[in-house]
Amino acid sequence: MFLKCLHHFDSSPAIYESSSSASLSSLDIACTGIENIDEAITLLEQNNWDLVAAINGVIPQENGILQSDYGGETVPGPVFDPASHATPAPAPSSSSAFRPVMPSRQIVERQPRMLDFRVEYRDRNVDVVLEDSCTVGEIKQILENELQVPLSKMLLKGWKTGDVEDSTVLKSLHLPKNNSLYVLTPDLPPPSSSSNVGALQESLNQNFMLIITHREVQREYNLNFSGSSTIQEVKRNVYDLTSIPVRHQLWEGWPTSATDDSLSNYGHSPDTGSLSSTLQELLYSGDHIRVCCFAKLKNEFTDKGMCLAESGLSYPCHRLTVGRRSSPTQTREQSEEQSTDVHMVSDSDGDDFEDAPEFGVDDGEVFGMASSALRKSPMMPENAENEGDALLQFTAEFSSRYGDCHPVFFIGSLEAAFQEAFYVKARDRKLLAIYLHHDESVLTNVFCSQMLCAESIVSYLSQNFITWAWDLTKDANRARFLTMCNRHFGSVVAQTIRTQKTDQFPLFLIIMGKRSSNEVLNVIQGNTTVDELMMRLMAAMEIFTAQQQEDIKDEDEREARENVKREQDEAYRLSLEADRAKREAHEREMAEQVRLEQIRKEQEEEREAIRLSLEQALPPEPKEDAEPVSKLRIRTPSGEFLERRFLASNKLQIVFDFVASKGFPWDEFKLLSTFPRRDITQLDPNKSLLEVKLFPQETLFLEAKE
Repeated sequence: MFLKCLHHFDSSPAIYESSSSASLSSLDIACTGIENIDEAITLLEQNNWDLVAAINGVIPQENGILQSDYGGETVPGPVFDPASHATPAPAPSSSSAFRPVMPSRQIVERQPRMLDFRVEYRDRNVDVVLEDSCTVGEIKQILENELQVPLSKMLLKGWKTGDVEDSTVLKSLHLPKNNSLYVLTPDLPPPSSSSNVGALQESLNQNFMLIITHREVQREYNLNFSGSSTIQEVKRNVYDLTSIPVRHQLWEGWPTSATDDSLSNYGHSPDTGSLSSTLQELLYSGDHIRVCCFAKLKNEFTDKGMCLAESGLSYPCHRLTVGRRSSPTQTREQSEEQSTDVHMVSDSDGDDFEDAPEFGVDDGEVFGMASSALRKSPMMPENAENEGDALLQFTAEFSSRYGDCHPVFFIGSLEAAFQEAFYVKARDRKLLAIYLHHDESVLTNVFCSQMLCAESIVSYLSQNFITWAWDLTKDANRARFLTMCNRHFGSVVAQTIRTQKTDQFPLFLIIMGKRSSNEVLNVIQGNTTVDELMMRLMAAMEIFTAQQQEDIKDEDEREARENVKREQDEAYRLSLEADRAKREAHEREMAEQVRLEQIRKEQEEEREAIRLSLEQALPPEPKEDAEPVSKLRIRTPSGEFLERRFLASNKLQIVFDFVASKGFPWDEFKLLSTFPRRDITQLDPNKSLLEVKLFPQETLFLEAKE
């Protein structure tokens, strides 16, 4: 069993690498005593994956030599070192699996361990294989030759133990077999390739004008694409214009560098499944060089992301020619003869927006002979009171007949559709598409299933149109629509629809809202194709876009004028409010002054009345010869003197009344004497002048109270 395992690992290095480390470890410990799996793998590589030779190199000599089952020579693996060479180590075969050591037999010596280094420098990777007895400086010497970087300006980084000296021996670092390092050159300028990156970035931001000629109809299309658009996007856009599926497009004029999508010109792409299986076989074979090349080839086949900026197109204008690879009939015949379905190998991954006309339709569809199951219920009820309910039934029935991929029909009245499309801001306006259905027309089934439900048409309508529908099959519904049409579009349009024959339906009306009225830009009949329908929709959009830009300009100017007017009105309103506030403040101030003046007058009148009453109540002034008489001289705050004679028996209150009658009430002024200084108003007013010693004469002065 042990030798069977050895033979199993020896015969298939790839399988040996994928086996579990636990099994390998158990074998190594049992046979050699080596517990490090990296060291065991190194020994196997050195002996060209011959386990017998590898084990013989490490088994003690007294145990004997283990012989290979194959016989012949056992060649050690090559050692990639400038100073070493691969030398064969012969090992004679024998029927005995284990025997004592014979002097004539050569013992395989244990060879130095090899280390693999992947060194990264900017956009390059360098693989270096050295013995673990070499130094770090020897790695740098090899890198100096490979990278053309001076040794003195090179910093070798990525060591797990930190920075190391050039004289350090690799064995002392205890490195694993595979190592990743990187080189830094801080003293060297950056590579000149940055200018190429800048040029590519600039090309990505540029717009390319592609003049594409449709070979069959001799028609040119001028299409603008950004540099970041891919070749696949160009082909899909061309499909929308020409109805040629991507896999049937035959191109001329692409640069030779546009190779990532070139195989699609021949109607097929590589079978990536077979590529993957081939790649897996190469992996098991151990041919690493072929594996890398084949993996790169597989990536080139499956990558469809090449943009125009890197495809080599002429800037700013490039001419291309496109045609159909083969007719639909030939395609069907080829698909019947070949075992591979063309759908399965399409490079467009099922995203070509293909329509059924490419593969033909049966006669029943061409002439509208659908099964009775599709005609069981009408598209719209007759005499529907509510247009919204009628449109709900129309949408549900349309989906049941032709699938869920159809235009989004507006649910509501025609007036509501006008509001949604036209009566909004100019930037948000859209065209109104009115679809007029008629079940009795031979074109209806084909038009609905192949044109109206085409993904390109559905997408374009949803982005740029409000789509409203009506069924004219019933006479009542037809009359109702003609009334609406006469009211909204005028009698000319109503008469045009009225005179349409049944087999000219369905109709597609493209309506554009204008300032004063609604204009019918186009009336598209049912006998059309996908590309013609798309072109007429695009032509209507061009007219609408030009009108929309004018409307946006007028609306912006009108809004600017209204903003200026609003600002002026606001400034005028604020000015009026400021004037009114100022006027009201002035009025309040004047009213307050009047009030205060009135109060002052009242107080003065009251004071004057009090003064007069006091003056009248004063006893007459006694004569000078009357006895006893007290003569008082009173100084006012203004410097004037008041003089009067009083009887010595008069009370002090009479003096206070006299002073008050002169305009100096005793509650506002105090009466003071000089020597000694005292406040007379603090004395008892009922005492006589004699008692308060204001006799025979006294000089007093008035002072306002604080």
